Amino acid sequence: MSEVLILGIIVVAVLAFFNREWIKNRFFPEEKRNYTIDDQFNSEKRDREKEIDRLLGKMGKNGVNDLSEKDRKRLDELSRK
Repeated sequence: MSEVLILGIIVVAVLAFFNREWIKNRFFPEEKRNYTIDDQFNSEKRDREKEIDRLLGKMGKNGVNDLSEKDRKRLDELSRK
C-alpha cells in the first residue's frame, strides 16, 4: 500500500512539473498580459477623468469654495494635461 502511495505522489509531482505553465496560467493569471502603451495611456486618461469628475462634483455642490487648496492645485494640474 505504501509503495502505491509513493508511486502516486511521484506521478503527481512529475505531471505537475511538466504542466507547471498551464497550472500557473490557470490558477494565477496575469492581469495585464498584453498591456500596450496605448492601453496604459487610456488607463491613465480614464483615471485622470475620474479624478476630475470627483473634484468637479465636489465643487458643484457648494462652488469653488468647497475645494481645499490641495484639491484646487490638483484640479489645475489635471486640467493642464
